[in-house]
Amino acid sequence: MRRVAITGLGAVTPIGLDAPSTWRAAVAGESGIDFIEGFDTSAYPVRIAGEVKGFDPASVAPPKEGRRMERNVLLALGAAQEAWREASLEDVDRARVGVVVGSAIGGLPGIAEQHGVLRDRGPDRVSPFFLPSVLVDSASGQIAISLGLRGPNYAPVSACATGSHAVGEAAEIIKRGDADVVLAGGTESCIHPLVLAGFCAMRGLVVEDDDPTLASRPFDATRAGFVMAEGACILVLEELDAACARGATVYAEMLGYGASNDAHHMAQPDPESTGVAEMMRAALDRAGIEPERVGYINAHGTSTPLGDAAETRAIKAVFAKHAYRLAVSSTKSVTGHCFGAAGAIESMMCALALHHQRLPPTINYRNPDPECDLDYVPNEAREVELEIALSNAMGLGGHNGCVLLGRVAGGGRRLTPLAAPARPS
Repeated sequence: MRRVAITGLGAVTPIGLDAPSTWRAAVAGESGIDFIEGFDTSAYPVRIAGEVKGFDPASVAPPKEGRRMERNVLLALGAAQEAWREASLEDVDRARVGVVVGSAIGGLPGIAEQHGVLRDRGPDRVSPFFLPSVLVDSASGQIAISLGLRGPNYAPVSACATGSHAVGEAAEIIKRGDADVVLAGGTESCIHPLVLAGFCAMRGLVVEDDDPTLASRPFDATRAGFVMAEGACILVLEELDAACARGATVYAEMLGYGASNDAHHMAQPDPESTGVAEMMRAALDRAGIEPERVGYINAHGTSTPLGDAAETRAIKAVFAKHAYRLAVSSTKSVTGHCFGAAGAIESMMCALALHHQRLPPTINYRNPDPECDLDYVPNEAREVELEIALSNAMGLGGHNGCVLLGRVAGGGRRLTPLAAPARPS
């Protein structure tokens, strides 16, 4: 089985317009959550979100073409182009480079806009660019067009687990030899009146907004709901031996990937946490890694009362006594919940934690909850000796996905891969 490295990172998030600034803000505990600026929220009970501010669409696509693309596609292009530049793969055979980039909601803002055109102006005024722009696979298609990538290309859709499934499935493409490089991740831009109204109706969002930066507080006893956000993150995955041979910067090795479903409820987590536990066990088993070797989990940790407690129970079920020795943090405390992009952003956080040997904190953690009694890296980043990290994602519909990453010895360039994990018998 071929081994897979992460050799490029790109991100456009509420806390940074590229991967380095996103990482610096996460480690510093700088929140990107603020009052919504994109539309009037006076009629809504919720007025806050994690918006991407300062992003220039002209930096990723010519203005004429950019006007025909949904914002989620433009964010994905920004992240993909950054990751591609950083990976320095200009000489690669682009027929052997794939793209797996998904979204939970995709072009829903464009659907709402064109429905308004149909209603107010008639069918002959609907844009001919409407359907190609709003499809969930528009981001993966435009990334391939932008960079000339002709390998396997598709867009997973699994709600808030989309980004994790994209990264995991991309690694599988490389392992089975269908591509040598894959750009993988997720994108989302759905801070829109209709989407906000829908989430308000579900009563999953945090309502209080005296200080937006305090609204997302995963695992805290006073947590009261999640904060919606937008963003994109793309990881360049590459066959490990080839990456080492060309002297690439290897942030981490993809060790394992797990996926499951709660089979319980469309919106509420399984109180027994069975599916989430099975997902983590699957990733560990596939990699041949004992639970005691994991040092850090970037949790799904959305700041909902039910979800954070369920995830904590699942971690205890899988790791037993070791659950109290490993570190767990939620970077959604600074970014908010970027839905289909979340799993990719948090996989990137794990890769950078391994690369820099530093853990991003869970900010706004002030009040311990007896149901959530693990080490959540409260409020301050932490220097560590870290070998293996896990990223969890849980989505509407019961979709679960996790990515297991390992450190590659040496740091920097011309790296030596760690010994291949033993396969379970």
